[in-house]
Amino acid sequence: MNVVASQSDRHTWSLFEDWCAAMNCTALPTTPHTLARFLSAHPAAGATQRRRIATIDGVHHRAGFPPPGRSETVRSAIDAVRAERLQRLATRLGAIISELPSSGWPAALFARRDALILVLASTGLPYSRIADMRICDVAGDAGAGSLRFRNAAGADIVTFEAVTASNVEPPQVLLRWLQVLGHNEVHPSARMLAETMASGDGTELSGYDRYVQSIDVRPLLTPIDRWGYLPLDTAALTARAVAEIVRAHLLGQAPPHVVPPGWARRENDAAETVNAGSSVNVDLDPGYYDRGIAARKNAVSVFADVEVLLGDIEERVEQLLAGLLDLVGEDEQ
Repeated sequence: MNVVASQSDRHTWSLFEDWCAAMNCTALPTTPHTLARFLSAHPAAGATQRRRIATIDGVHHRAGFPPPGRSETVRSAIDAVRAERLQRLATRLGAIISELPSSGWPAALFARRDALILVLASTGLPYSRIADMRICDVAGDAGAGSLRFRNAAGADIVTFEAVTASNVEPPQVLLRWLQVLGHNEVHPSARMLAETMASGDGTELSGYDRYVQSIDVRPLLTPIDRWGYLPLDTAALTARAVAEIVRAHLLGQAPPHVVPPGWARRENDAAETVNAGSSVNVDLDPGYYDRGIAARKNAVSVFADVEVLLGDIEERVEQLLAGLLDLVGEDEQ
C-alpha cells in the first residue's frame, strides 16, 4: 500500500525517514517525541512545519497508526509561545500541588483527587478530556517520573518535567488517588475512610491501589460530597467542575474542606452511646456489612431515574410559572 499521497509529501517523508535512520529511530510508527526532535533539527517557517506534520500524520493515518503530530509535545515544538505558557502553568501547578495536605480528613481526601486534576491540567489538556478520562486511560512511568495518557485524538501525552520542580512526582499523585478508589472498592463507607485517614500520616491507604485494575473503564475522577462520600455508580466529574477546581487552586480560593459540624456531633453521640452501654455485647452476624453494602448498591439502581423525574417536574413547574406570568401580564394590561 502506498502511504505517501503526493510528490511533495514524498519529499517530506523521505527527509523524515532519512533523519530517523541517522538517529536510529523508527519512522513508522514514530512517537511524538521523535517528531518533535525532527522538527527541532530542521527549523523552518511555521507553515512549513505544519505541512511536515500533516504529511507525517497522513502517512501514519493511512498505515493505521495514531498520528503523532496531534500531541502536545509536537504542538509545543512549533509554538514557542504556547510552550512557554504551558511550562509556566506546569511550574505553578506543581508548586500548588506541593502545598496540598498529605494527611488528615477530609482535607487530604480532596487533596489526593485535586492533585491529580492539577497534574493533568498542567499538560494543557482540555477540561472536557480530563473529565472524560477513565482509569484505563492513564498510567504512571516511575522511571521517567511522569504520567502517560492519550488526548481525544489518540495521541500520546506526557506530563511536563516542570511540574516536578516542587518535588511533585506525577506517578505518586496517581497512585495516591487510586488508593482512595481501591479503598472505596473494598469498603464503600465514608465513615471507614474517615477513620482510616483521620489518624494516618499519608501512608494509611498503601496497598489499596491493588484493588483497581489498570483496564478499569470506570471514570478516573469522581465527585466527593461534603461528607466524604464517593459515588458507588459510574458518576464522573463534569468538565465545568474540573475547570472550577483548577481555577480555585490557581486563584488561591480552594475551600479548606474541614470536618462538617454534623459529623463531629454524630461521632460524639455514638461515643456516648457506647459508653452508656459498654456492658452490653452486640454480636453481628457475618453477613451484616455485606447486606448493608448490597442494599446501598441496590438503592443506586432503584433511584437511577429520580434525576430524570425531577427534571420533568422542574420543566412542568417552569411551564406553569410561564403561564402564570402571562396571565399576570394580561391582567396588568
